[in-house]
Amino acid sequence: MNKDFLVALTEIEKQKGISKEVLLEGLEDALVSSYKKKFNTATNVRVDINRTSGAMKVLSKKMVVDDIIDERVEILIDQARQINPEVQLDEFIEIEVTPKDFGRLAAQTAKQVVMMRIKEAERALVFDAYAGKEEEIITGKVQGMDSSNLYVLLDHTEAVLPISDLMPNEKFKLGDTLSAYISRVEQTSKGTLVILSRVHPGHLKKLFETKIPEIQEGKVAIKSISREAGVRSKIAVTALDPNVDEVAVCVGVKGQTIQSITSELGGEKLDIIKWSKQMEEYVANSLAPAKVLEVHIFDDEEDPTARVIVPNNQLTLAIGLKGLNARLAAKLTGYKMDLYSEDQAFKQFGRPVTIVE
Repeated sequence: MNKDFLVALTEIEKQKGISKEVLLEGLEDALVSSYKKKFNTATNVRVDINRTSGAMKVLSKKMVVDDIIDERVEILIDQARQINPEVQLDEFIEIEVTPKDFGRLAAQTAKQVVMMRIKEAERALVFDAYAGKEEEIITGKVQGMDSSNLYVLLDHTEAVLPISDLMPNEKFKLGDTLSAYISRVEQTSKGTLVILSRVHPGHLKKLFETKIPEIQEGKVAIKSISREAGVRSKIAVTALDPNVDEVAVCVGVKGQTIQSITSELGGEKLDIIKWSKQMEEYVANSLAPAKVLEVHIFDDEEDPTARVIVPNNQLTLAIGLKGLNARLAAKLTGYKMDLYSEDQAFKQFGRPVTIVE
């Protein structure tokens, strides 16, 4: 080791953002391991690299004794006092044990350690960059695909978009640009793994936050989302500003805002639901576009249920095609939906219903 090596480490620190001290400490640790392997010794050693000159020493820690049992870990007091005249019996002293050819081993190890630390640091930088963007929407270009995934080139890494996280009938080809939601970021032995999605409810939430100023400003809050991507979604919102109509601002003038979001989702239908802390009202709203006459809430911990009664001509609409509307309402509110027409309710419960305003 010499000053040129330290200068090189300083350049790496500037260019890669990797601490010179971290590199030196990593090299010292690696040299200890290399020393023990090559010289087959169990001595308690450490490697010290001078931070100014680059000079390197291997130091062994030994106990001062008057009779040696194991010379690998012990030293006679007379020898110890040649190094430190003040040392006493049963104290520890470090002695230099640097082998003559240790410089060659150090040079080989240094190259390996520096390259490894650079890779680790670059991975950490990429991880930090994208972990900070988790739950954001990002744009990239499709650069590969197989039967399970699309591989999307981002600024500093390649992301994975599982085919299962594409909307129904959605297809991309090589070179296409797409936007997707970062659902999670993981650090693996091979580097940073960024997982994308176009069906995650968070994708829809982020689109609303991006396109609706009142949400960005904290005047309107999204309380819940239930989504069957590419088909239909329900979004429950509430106004935090009494002067704001939460549904109106989400729909936009002449429906322009909601149409803009719908077009980005391939025509996915969106129901904007007014949230209410009164659960009966919230459940009634969640079944839109169906009209609701009456709601009864049963707060069973294991199976919370809402019994909902609708006009005779609204039952099919409340249930929706293949049960979609009722299923989304249940996901949105957290209540299982038991739906009855007015006639069915009268036969089942034997009394007229009251209208929910």
